[in-house]
Amino acid sequence: MIPFLDLKAQYASLKSEIDAAVLGVLASAQYVLGEEVAQFEREFAAYCGTKHAIAVNTGTSALHLALLAAGVGPGDEVVTVPFTFVATASAICYSGATPVFVDVEPVTLTMDPQKLEAAITPRTKAILPVHLYGQMADLDAIMAIADRHGIPVIEDACQAHGAEDKGRRAGSIGVSGCFSFYPGKNLGACGEGGIVVTNDDDHAKTIRMLRDWGQEQRYHHALKGFNYRMDGIQGAILRVKLRHLEDWTEARRAHAKRYSSLLKGSPEVKVPVELEGRRHVYHVYAVRCRDRDALQRHLQAEGIQTGLHYPIPVHLQKAHADLGYKPGDFPVSEAAARNVLSLPIYPEMTARQVEQVAAAMEQEAYVG
Repeated sequence: MIPFLDLKAQYASLKSEIDAAVLGVLASAQYVLGEEVAQFEREFAAYCGTKHAIAVNTGTSALHLALLAAGVGPGDEVVTVPFTFVATASAICYSGATPVFVDVEPVTLTMDPQKLEAAITPRTKAILPVHLYGQMADLDAIMAIADRHGIPVIEDACQAHGAEDKGRRAGSIGVSGCFSFYPGKNLGACGEGGIVVTNDDDHAKTIRMLRDWGQEQRYHHALKGFNYRMDGIQGAILRVKLRHLEDWTEARRAHAKRYSSLLKGSPEVKVPVELEGRRHVYHVYAVRCRDRDALQRHLQAEGIQTGLHYPIPVHLQKAHADLGYKPGDFPVSEAAARNVLSLPIYPEMTARQVEQVAAAMEQEAYVG
């Protein structure tokens, strides 16, 4: 069996470091926030090239607080994409605003700047592009449109730890950037976690208050806040893992390059494209298939686990039917939802396993 992801292998490779970090937190009794979280914030901000990083309990919370800090509230609209995990839209709804979707462009499946301006209205309070699968959206074009309209851009970088565009790290270009540390992410906690990075002092101050009950100081509640704090054990674990992130990223990139070399030219699949000037970190290696479901069944029969990211676009989810969208509104997103298949990719994967997956995809039982 080739698993889609192997978190046990990652833990085994870092067991002594992680165990020592966890025991250190237990000994300190700083279970919520504390020095380990504060140190992680400083280190992750330096990694992203930003002044501030504010750790929270989930990536969804990071998005929610970044939107609130940007002034988003009831009656407002936030422009985003339908081809993403539902949390992107949910965070907008948590703020009281309405998600307004624009389709993705067909190469990277990230926000199509050519369709963005038509979605902007007087109620638009923020633009929320998603750096999908580990590659950044076209922020130069998106920022140019946003600047013309005086609208802040918040980066959903939950899948893009360490991704770059012309040397600029994900999260450092918009007014803020939001990351998830869900266990399966390129930088994953042993549980839940998230963070907001920003260069804006006021946004950072507001988000720090909002994550901890709106407190300016203990028992002085200036804002109606939330209990979105990161716990000390996750901060300590993430500090350990951050030291290995660049090596893991290069391993992912090597596996992706090998996949693309082996699968290039196949009439059955289209491999992902890394655009010039971008650094794709391959949180997901998603191919597009002529018959996705048949290929997935075939690989499962061969002992190869795969994933679907994402089989139903947000605008067609029952939970968001109230937004009034219908099939056909976003054809690129809908086509991608029908034909994307995520292949196994993780740093501990071997080159031989990559070759086995590629070989299975070319077998006569599938293609013939």
